[in-house]
Amino acid sequence: MEKTINSVVLRTFGGDICDRKVDALVNAANNELWMGGGVAGAIKRVGGKEIEQEAMRQGPIPVGAAVVTGGGSLRARHVIHAAVMGNNLKTGADEIRRATLSALNRAKELGLRSIAFPALGTGVGGFPIEECARIMYQAMVGHVVGGTSLQMIEIVLFGREAYDAFDHALAGG
Repeated sequence: MEKTINSVVLRTFGGDICDRKVDALVNAANNELWMGGGVAGAIKRVGGKEIEQEAMRQGPIPVGAAVVTGGGSLRARHVIHAAVMGNNLKTGADEIRRATLSALNRAKELGLRSIAFPALGTGVGGFPIEECARIMYQAMVGHVVGGTSLQMIEIVLFGREAYDAFDHALAGG
């Protein structure tokens, strides 16, 4: 599904976020910025350990904040590590909203044109996918309406349930 708001294209995409050729990928990070499993583990495995090392030199950060590293061997130039959870590896609606906005603000500060997000906090964090989709989409729309350098925001999802939830949110459901 795809929707255009203020000339910014928001779209859902099924597949591996590590394959996306965008200016930045978003990592659903913990506030210490070490990269374990899930999306973070995949980014580290494909992009290289230097991504984690560069991120950890900037941490710890507050939950809801985000930092930027290089993209290593990824097709993306940058990784934006959005701290959606603390050491307890749990998250909530406010943390997801703040982490989404922080990632979008880092992209705007760098003048980036394209970004790819995973579903934040739904893997290790255990947050319900439907609520996550609604929260992230609302944050993205608010950011776009407020002005941004971005031209494309992708939400890259793994699994039918996640894809359907984000498509539903993007359709206005």
